[in-house]
Amino acid sequence: MPSAKQIVSSPAFQNAVGTLGAWYLRFVWRTSSKLLDPPDIYDRVLTPAIIAMWHGQHFLMPFLKRDDTSHRAKVLISRHRDGEVNAIAAEKLGIGTIRGSGAHNSEFNRKGGAAAFSEMLEALAQGINVALTADVPKVARVAGLGIVKLAQHSGRPIYAAAMATQHRIQLNNWDRSAINLPFGRSVLAAGGPIYVPKDADDAALETARREVENLLNAATARAYEIVDGNRSAQP
Repeated sequence: MPSAKQIVSSPAFQNAVGTLGAWYLRFVWRTSSKLLDPPDIYDRVLTPAIIAMWHGQHFLMPFLKRDDTSHRAKVLISRHRDGEVNAIAAEKLGIGTIRGSGAHNSEFNRKGGAAAFSEMLEALAQGINVALTADVPKVARVAGLGIVKLAQHSGRPIYAAAMATQHRIQLNNWDRSAINLPFGRSVLAAGGPIYVPKDADDAALETARREVENLLNAATARAYEIVDGNRSAQP
């Protein structure tokens, strides 16, 4: 008899969970009223763009993509078992995936970081938007340098994005994951752009990193203020 670990690691189980997750997120999205802050954000974004988000606040991000064949997007997802489920859900929601993750140490190459970085550069060069979490694993709400270097090498702008729902379950885990629930307000709040010069030195990269962090925190705060009824936005 297979162990519990073998069952949850099996492709069949992961595909089933990913498919169910995609169905549930689509249900949440379709039963939620939708707000934008600012209301003309899609007109402001210069594509292809780099979309920054925080870990744990990313579940509804596939719906940031417009239902338009010219609006293409890929998302960076780790090679971890949990990442496999997320990748299946994202692909079923029409988002391409790039597998790999950031790290603070020698794990970068083993986790596919270098290959993923090259793939993200290629996607941006082809006119495809790239979305990724700005905080590296296990260090929530602190932006890493990876997203800043992606902007530096690609020449493309970074936009900070946050999506929140009025009804949610807030988990007490490292990334403060918010499980979105249906039948309420939802909002996409965004800020930017942030450009990083190709000749940016370490000080300039650090300044850009802090700017990404600040913009993401501001967008997240705005999103929760709006869905909780403390701030207005336009549909």
